[in-house]
Amino acid sequence: MAGTVHHVGTTVSDLDRAVDFYTEVFDLEVLQRFTASGEAFATGVGVPGGTGQFAHLDGDGVVVELVEYDPEGDDAAAESVNDRGAKHLGFGVDDVEGFYEDLPDDVETLSEPQTSSTGTTILFLRDPEGNLIEVLDA
Repeated sequence: MAGTVHHVGTTVSDLDRAVDFYTEVFDLEVLQRFTASGEAFATGVGVPGGTGQFAHLDGDGVVVELVEYDPEGDDAAAESVNDRGAKHLGFGVDDVEGFYEDLPDDVETLSEPQTSSTGTTILFLRDPEGNLIEVLDA
């Protein structure tokens, strides 16, 4: 039985702030917002008594899932892309340099856009939660 990619997700501490960031910076559209709770959910995610506030965003064919859990867990944002267990979301854009120039001043970037040995221009930044995001040539 072959699987298909349903979504990519990241846990956040402030769902409204995260939704604002992804809709404003990447122009993603909110598909739906919902709450999951109850014993079956808590058992399924391994968080005793847990509930989750979810937002699904349209990533042009890939659903970006943002989740705020109660109770909140430990901070797991990676400091660097080479940290074991590090994750990042990748967004393709037509013009990485132009995207960089248009970023709000409060968005943290790891560097200015760089063209790697593969010929791809990349830019790494962090969302308000500290999660790594790669922006690259579409």
